[in-house]
Amino acid sequence: MANRATLDRLTRNEFAHLGAGKLGYIRKMRSEDVSRVFPEAPDLNPGLDLWALFGADGTPILLTDNRSSTFYKAAEDELTTVSLH
Repeated sequence: MANRATLDRLTRNEFAHLGAGKLGYIRKMRSEDVSRVFPEAPDLNPGLDLWALFGADGTPILLTDNRSSTFYKAAEDELTTVSLH
């Protein structure tokens, strides 16, 4: 990971791509929020807890009802994962 001096010199574009292809994050989502992030997803019943995997730049990669599947997909794509709360 970059040190503070390096981060101070990054352009916005460079910062936005930091970790691209190497880092992914996992986030719990409610079904009501899915269409905002995954516009191609079918209509879902409200009140469902789902799990999403995103690339470091926020690109949606996977939506599932099984948290373990997000880790499997991340490993398949050789991404180091972090969880967001």
